[in-house]
Amino acid sequence: MKAAVFAIAAVLIAAPALADEIKCEGIYGPDAKLADFEQAFGKDNVVTGEVDGPEGTTMIATTVFPNDPDKKFEVYWWDEEKHERLAGVELTANDVAPGGIKIGMPIEDVQKLNGEPFSLQGFYWDYGGAAWFESGKLANLPGGCGLSVTFEPSVQELPEGVSEAISGDKEIRSDMKEFSIAKPVVQSIELSYPDSEASDEGE
Repeated sequence: MKAAVFAIAAVLIAAPALADEIKCEGIYGPDAKLADFEQAFGKDNVVTGEVDGPEGTTMIATTVFPNDPDKKFEVYWWDEEKHERLAGVELTANDVAPGGIKIGMPIEDVQKLNGEPFSLQGFYWDYGGAAWFESGKLANLPGGCGLSVTFEPSVQELPEGVSEAISGDKEIRSDMKEFSIAKPVVQSIELSYPDSEASDEGE
């Protein structure tokens, strides 16, 4: 009996701790500021400056753990001068996004979490694999953040018909039959928020 208890205890000690699901609050909330990230992760681990943006553009962002590829992530601001009004936060491979999504998760598992199919861009161009959730469980997350999820086929050499069906600047669906062959997985996850000041101006 004692041996069994010790064996179970050894397994529990050896098992890696499961990461807590991130919530849309605190440093991941819309009111977060640069100082919040410096306090949470240490000022020496937080660098703010110009980074590459989409389609050859640049922007001001805050990089956390810039010298550690496993922990590095970027934070984007609506107010790039004051470094406030959180626009978006990249998540790392060790994070669990609101709703339970993780990097590397198969697209069919994300669809199950959402409770219904969702749309994404065709692959193999600048915005390839970018998904959005207009309805379902992942469309209405507590705290008001949105999820920007990008997928990538895990199978590199695809039949021509499959490649054509999932490629290019067009809208495709998470439940298309070609995905049973291409097997897309989550490549990146970003939490995002609308600009609160822009919303106020429109009222």
